[in-house]
Amino acid sequence: MSVRPALGRRVAAEGLGTFCLVFAGTGAVVVNSVAGDPLGHGGVAAAFGLVVAVMIFSLGHLSGAHLNPAVTLAFSSARHFPHAEVAPYIAAQFAGAILASLSLRGLFGLSGGLGATHPAYVGDVGALVLEAGLTAVLMIVILAVATDTRAVGSMAAVAIGGTIALEALVMGPITGASMNPARSLAPAVVGGDITDLWIYLAGPVSGALAGAVIYTFLRDAQDATVAAAPAALTENEEAAR
Repeated sequence: MSVRPALGRRVAAEGLGTFCLVFAGTGAVVVNSVAGDPLGHGGVAAAFGLVVAVMIFSLGHLSGAHLNPAVTLAFSSARHFPHAEVAPYIAAQFAGAILASLSLRGLFGLSGGLGATHPAYVGDVGALVLEAGLTAVLMIVILAVATDTRAVGSMAAVAIGGTIALEALVMGPITGASMNPARSLAPAVVGGDITDLWIYLAGPVSGALAGAVIYTFLRDAQDATVAAAPAALTENEEAAR
């Protein structure tokens, strides 16, 4: 029987995991800017997905590897996480993210805007809706693979990391595909550019909460329709006919 680590250790794991997420993810944006676009948009999207997958594999058994205040709030709203531990987790996530942005600024200055997120090609409302929608999909995937016993638990890191990479690949040029208040707040605060920050706080939080509601409905809904007959009947079933 596994023993759950003490809250302090879990909070430390969350801080470390979020530091790595922001340092590697937004760091890819910064390095791309400094080195002349060696990674490209696809490489940046892959960096975000890969670092999340790695952190889930390495820290998921310790803290759950939320790495995202919106995810923590949604887990709590869906009763998968104690309400009393929400504040310490979120504080650790923001602290880890800000430390990562400070480290990147110390190394590269304000290159690449430290990976700050701003909408392009859409207005504020469109960006808000997109960020909420992207985060809702991410939250549905997280709940499906992390809390449902019918899912393959060992594939959670791959599914979640893959979802983040895919959404960043498709919508990154439009909103930055943040899906994470800590990921957007840290470079905005450290870089002194809080323009549009409200979109990346409100969008992911509302989207994650909506995703939790949607998945709870899908998981608990009772299908009243009769299941389709199997393609092959047993000999007894065939004889009974």
